[in-house]
Amino acid sequence: MGGGDAAAHPSQDAAPTFGLKQQAFWFLRHGETDWNARNLSQGNVDIPLNPVGIAQARTAAQLLRNRGIRSVVASPLSRAHDTALAAAEVVGRPVQLDPELKEVAFGVQEGEPMAEWFDEWVHGRFTPEGAESFAELRRRAVRAVNRALESEAPVLVVAHGALFRALRSAMQLEPNIRTPNGVPLLCEPGTPWTLTPAT
Repeated sequence: MGGGDAAAHPSQDAAPTFGLKQQAFWFLRHGETDWNARNLSQGNVDIPLNPVGIAQARTAAQLLRNRGIRSVVASPLSRAHDTALAAAEVVGRPVQLDPELKEVAFGVQEGEPMAEWFDEWVHGRFTPEGAESFAELRRRAVRAVNRALESEAPVLVVAHGALFRALRSAMQLEPNIRTPNGVPLLCEPGTPWTLTPAT
């Protein structure tokens, strides 16, 4: 398989992969929430799926049918857990929860509009009070995915948008790209990695 997103971040052409295991896996960002629709920073606030997000989770689950998925590992926040449960029902596998797949802690910015501070945070120039730095999130995200990849393959990881930006960085891709809600991505190792949406 191939195609999809393979644009390397210009400053990371020769960067290491930050220890991300060189094994293909599926990634699914949770369905939409009301805070997503309002462009608010959720972080660790446990905002549930809205009706659009529930529909997105069900559609994503159907796109994952017959992909041979053997393991489903998810963030415990309800928006990701519920999305994972929809997929797990279709693929016939239980959901394993990993707290290190939770969304980044955004500190004082949780519940606030996404703004210029977010770009500064992604590029390591600013960390909100009480928040994780982007580098800290990347280390945590890589640990969590590597742990998920110890499960029977193929593995589906269900988590969050900022966390996937950190994974993109570890994949030598431009990190500050929004991952759509409810679209399964096949992540395949390379230099950089290749991301292919399920259709």
